[in-house]
Amino acid sequence: MPAPADSRDSLESFAVVARGVEKSFGSHKVLKGVDLRVEYGKVVCILGPSGSGKSTFLRCMNHLERIEAGFLRVGGQLVGYRQHAGKLYEMRHSEVARQRADIGMVFQSFNLFPHMTVLQNIIEAPIGVRGIPKRQAIEEAMTLLAKVGLTAKADAYPRTLSGGQQQRVAIARALAMRPKLMLFDEPTSALDPELVGEVLAVMKGLAAEGMTMVVVTHEMGFARDVGDSVVFMDGGVVVEQGTPSEFFNNPRTERARAFLGKVL
Repeated sequence: MPAPADSRDSLESFAVVARGVEKSFGSHKVLKGVDLRVEYGKVVCILGPSGSGKSTFLRCMNHLERIEAGFLRVGGQLVGYRQHAGKLYEMRHSEVARQRADIGMVFQSFNLFPHMTVLQNIIEAPIGVRGIPKRQAIEEAMTLLAKVGLTAKADAYPRTLSGGQQQRVAIARALAMRPKLMLFDEPTSALDPELVGEVLAVMKGLAAEGMTMVVVTHEMGFARDVGDSVVFMDGGVVVEQGTPSEFFNNPRTERARAFLGKVL
């Protein structure tokens, strides 16, 4: 894989830079050359029908999926690869794990450790990966639990929480690593409708604080009200990109108009 030609200065001015990203599963090509730039402090919402490659692209941003062409940089650093003599070489697992510490991710399923309390779930990685002293990790975890409205649940186990509460814990756990970027992969899709609002409220709060976020979502209201830009994907490519006002009020492509006609 050839190394990217962009200048270092231009790359470091963006939180995320993707160029020509391709990914296949067997003979099925899921991503067919995806380009994207995300500015620091902005919220980018990725929309599109099921199977369009949205979640796969998000997982490529922290090397949970290995790209096959193109490149991805987060914070100016290649994701999952190092550059040497004009070529890219995949990093070792330990190196990728250290890199992921700067990229928080919240999944559709909550992925909490069932045998640990809420507090233990949150402090595990900061202590083990960041090397934060336990007392400090606990103090920071309690601050995060207050942020997501779950201070009283610190000693509870995940099985005793509602889906919305578990997802808020998952957000707190990701934030405990002090990430530079937060990725959300349809964070409300597994929730009952009445629980969606409490998770979106936390995400809106993060956006208001200036957290850089890339959100794959079916929540059109969130994308319209909170997103700084909307990326519409279909068939493994970016079909359209613009501000929420541009996309929702005056979509440029027939495919985007057809999509909005079905979901709005």
